[in-house]
Amino acid sequence: MIPETKQPAVTRALHAAFGVNEYEDSRLLTGGLSSALAFKIVVKNNPYFLKIMRTEVISDPTHEFACQKTAAEAGIAPRIWYASVEDRLLITDFVETKPYPEDVALLIASTLRTLHTLPHFPKAVNYFDFINGSIRRFQAAAILPESATEELFRRYAGVQKVYPWNDAELVASHNDMKPQNMLFDGNRVWLVDWESAFLNDQYVDLAIAANFFIQDEAQEEGYLSAYFGEPAGEYRCARFYLMRQALSMSYATFLLLVAARSGQFIAADMTVPDFREYHQDLIAGKIDMANAEAKVQYGMLHLRQALHNMRTPRFEEAIAVVRG
Repeated sequence: MIPETKQPAVTRALHAAFGVNEYEDSRLLTGGLSSALAFKIVVKNNPYFLKIMRTEVISDPTHEFACQKTAAEAGIAPRIWYASVEDRLLITDFVETKPYPEDVALLIASTLRTLHTLPHFPKAVNYFDFINGSIRRFQAAAILPESATEELFRRYAGVQKVYPWNDAELVASHNDMKPQNMLFDGNRVWLVDWESAFLNDQYVDLAIAANFFIQDEAQEEGYLSAYFGEPAGEYRCARFYLMRQALSMSYATFLLLVAARSGQFIAADMTVPDFREYHQDLIAGKIDMANAEAKVQYGMLHLRQALHNMRTPRFEEAIAVVRG
């Protein structure tokens, strides 16, 4: 099951971490968009998580391992037993997951509050530069007719104008807060898969998780209050709302661009499912986002949701509050 070429590296890891040369059992773990191989292995009757990065993928796990080590020391990522940049291999505790509780959003908020107070990660990215670059590539590719996107981009320009970006305010961020990376063990939420970690605006992590676990404004208020440790207030709520629209723009343009490059046909008038129901299906693992058709559907879903939200009075109010 583990590639033969990786067996010597795994043997070295097992010997260094546990003083043995073999595991007792292994099972391939599937799901997610990462190209890495992931396994549940059993050593001395205890389960562990084994991650092997593919050598043909050009990437340096140094940053990922450093971020996860910092998070593990803070108690929000599983303990690392072994990490080798040279072998591109990682062994951590294995989290036996339980169904998410009804108040999981509050647990996530608490976890993010801890994450965002960690020492600075070694890399920073201007998230709005990333979004703007994705939009430019999307427009240049002419994936959808201008009539289908003109209003969307015009309204989003208002977010770009008012949203504050201050490098001094950036925090250690996970940046991929999807359910597969938030493991609930019955008591707490653990964060895994730190490939996308870097310094970012604190509202990005909050917005990503909210897509899955926040159903209405009342729940949003409790979520933000749990994160800030006090009532969020008008400004924070407005900034959070604008970041959610920016996030949808990021997902829509990036995913549709990737799908178009793979040859997928994208119709401007295609039918998309309900936003909340789709995210519930993602939580349940019913949708494979590695599938090109799923990328189209999810990209169009975010495009439509962003346009819907940016036509509301709340959007105009948020723009005014953050501008002020």
